[in-house]
Amino acid sequence: MKHPPFLRTVLIALFCTLIMVPWPAMAKKIKVAGIYTQPIQQKWDACLHKALTKIAEGGTIEYVYSEKVANTDYIRVLREYSESGVDLIIGEAFGISRDVRKVADDYPKIAYLMGDSFGPYGSNMAVFDNYIHEPCYLMGMIAGKMTKTNKIGMVGGYPIGEVNRLFNAFMEGAKAVNPAAQFKVSFIGAWYDPPKAKEFAYAQIESGVDILYAERAGVVDAAREKNIIAFGNVNDMNKEENGTDVVVTSALWNMEPAIAHAIERVKAGTFTAEDYREWTMMAKGGASLAPFYEFESKIDADVLKKVEQNAAAIKTGQLTITINDKEPKSTF
Repeated sequence: MKHPPFLRTVLIALFCTLIMVPWPAMAKKIKVAGIYTQPIQQKWDACLHKALTKIAEGGTIEYVYSEKVANTDYIRVLREYSESGVDLIIGEAFGISRDVRKVADDYPKIAYLMGDSFGPYGSNMAVFDNYIHEPCYLMGMIAGKMTKTNKIGMVGGYPIGEVNRLFNAFMEGAKAVNPAAQFKVSFIGAWYDPPKAKEFAYAQIESGVDILYAERAGVVDAAREKNIIAFGNVNDMNKEENGTDVVVTSALWNMEPAIAHAIERVKAGTFTAEDYREWTMMAKGGASLAPFYEFESKIDADVLKKVEQNAAAIKTGQLTITINDKEPKSTF
């Protein structure tokens, strides 16, 4: 039996009241824009894009994005999205933080969640960064036990906080189980240049390293060709970057908890300038260690047990892994 339109409206409103869900909040699908400086294949931006795509597939948001937006053009694109009627913009303010803050001032009703090395700003600009140093420490423990030469190589993009803290935690984890461990640290000066990262990895292998930390794409290929093992970064490089039989595990970054928190705040009308650091760490599901796959039986049982214990202690707050943003240096 069909009801008249006005009666259907009354029934829907009554249903929402009965289940104690505000009707506008239930009906509203917010609009979210992503603005990325790199192609979405680049793992940092891919992490954001994948999280937003998955949430959009769940039907709670409308999602649009722009990729490969140079810093010189970023503010124009940011303003265009701010004018277009979106509710939340997720992007990057690295290197252009002051200009992004001006845009936030000009559009106080828009919520901004921006990757930024500085803190929250005003009333509507929240910030996040890559805080996966905890699983990096755990990876370091495994690497410290698996190295035979006591020489571990590390290839990263730039020596900035979000990379430095990962390298430093990895090194601390390795030294915790193997005080004799030494490190070769290199930065390629790019976020996405697999051939260059591969060449830097070759040079490190020539210096005697038998394990590589692949912070950048391209390193795993070098490890495979030279028959050594590697540890991955941000995404599951064993499965996503041809790392079978090469990548022992990866420190994973999951932005879904952080973005879901921002969306919830926007829908409730309570979005504020927050630091989303805790949402990108292990306790809230923003960071984790990938499975060990075919390496499960090749890792020392004692160190595996210790890794499990430390992971549990990190999640409960009993163990704190130091955040060290200083540039790491080679030790041999």
